[in-house]
Amino acid sequence: MEELAAGLAAAQLTADGGTLSTYSIDQGPVTDWQLPLAVVWAESVEDVQHIARTCTKYSVPIVPRGAGTGISGGAHAIKGCIVLSLERMNRILALNPEDETAVVEPGVINADLNDAAAEYGLMYAPDPASYRISTIGGNVATNAGGLRCAKYGVTRDSVLALDVVLADGSLLHTGHQTFKGVAGYDLTALLVGSEGTLAIVVGVTVRLRYLPREVQTIAAFYPDFRRAAAGVLAVGKARVQPAIMELLDYGSLEQLDELNGTDLLARGKSLLLVQTDGFAAVAEADVIREVLAAGGAVVTTEASEEAERLVDMRRSSRGTEVDDEFRVGEDIAVPRSRLVDFVAALEDLAARHEVRLKVVAHAGDGNLHPTFWADRVDELTDAGTIHRLNAALDESIEVGLRLGGTITGEHGVGQYKLRWLGLELPEPVRALQRQIKGIFDPAGIMNPGKAI
Repeated sequence: MEELAAGLAAAQLTADGGTLSTYSIDQGPVTDWQLPLAVVWAESVEDVQHIARTCTKYSVPIVPRGAGTGISGGAHAIKGCIVLSLERMNRILALNPEDETAVVEPGVINADLNDAAAEYGLMYAPDPASYRISTIGGNVATNAGGLRCAKYGVTRDSVLALDVVLADGSLLHTGHQTFKGVAGYDLTALLVGSEGTLAIVVGVTVRLRYLPREVQTIAAFYPDFRRAAAGVLAVGKARVQPAIMELLDYGSLEQLDELNGTDLLARGKSLLLVQTDGFAAVAEADVIREVLAAGGAVVTTEASEEAERLVDMRRSSRGTEVDDEFRVGEDIAVPRSRLVDFVAALEDLAARHEVRLKVVAHAGDGNLHPTFWADRVDELTDAGTIHRLNAALDESIEVGLRLGGTITGEHGVGQYKLRWLGLELPEPVRALQRQIKGIFDPAGIMNPGKAI
């Protein structure tokens, strides 16, 4: 610890108990709570290199951390580790409106980059629900998505290049400044979504998109969730590409009404929220309204103020509570053609396991966030309730995989989902991934026990 502290300022390292506790977890379920040996705040690339070299020398695991908004346990401390916080590396290093690119440090807040880009009529497209507080580095670590991913893709689709520090302290630049580039293996794509298990991100070059001048929001209320899910497929068949297509079920609308004093449930039992953007936004919205109305929806064209509020409420509808033993949620994606089947299966298994269900979904790309929950009753019945919740969660994963899906669309595997990883990836694939990690991290100190 003395050698680590010698290369840093006093305010960059602490072993204070309260701080260790705060930085020991992210927002994911905790399966093995551990306190780190120390929390270290890097303020420069050189700091990260010093930390990596020192930890490699003494075989101390490093757990990188952004804003701690992850919900899969990717930033949970493990025994004998240090937590490396990158939140102070928060500068926008360059913003080039002509090339439509930006270079940022990992601690830059997603919303801050968007605010800076907006001055030039540009935006950074990935917009996870936590965009106001999550960092670009954290978004890179999990390949985060968001509401706009229906049209603009996930984080990987917007990252052109990375600067990373390897476990031995060496600095590596991957990728390119251009939108195209196929020289050699795509190490940038490999590192995006690697959850800090291969290297520490210290710089990100991102592609920016045009900030739309016209936005149209459509709210389509349905009598049930399955018909709303069918509306998603109907829009696809019309060959219109919305920027946002979000699906909320009865439980989600009920919660939003309670939190915001709205009357969404009086208008329908499920909501499909669609947003078009760009110069064709009005024409595309007209087609979508016609298609959804033909499918039995009560379709409204919201005024601008209410439209923005609906989108904001949707952004906050996953994550209003932290998952615990009485509330278990997941991040399953299925092919869009199986969306209706999966929604039906979720409702059936919730009824069979006698638990309650709330679902919000990035329906445009088949990514659902089902949450099973139950009220705490008393100590005599709690054990049975917890068992039923976990049984429903496990079965939802199995059903999603049978339908051709994945255990995580955008939140990452972290620590919590390792128990399901073998269901999706056969051992030969996992063995190859472990070999890749060994090349980047031969000492095995980079966020061990996560992702793979």
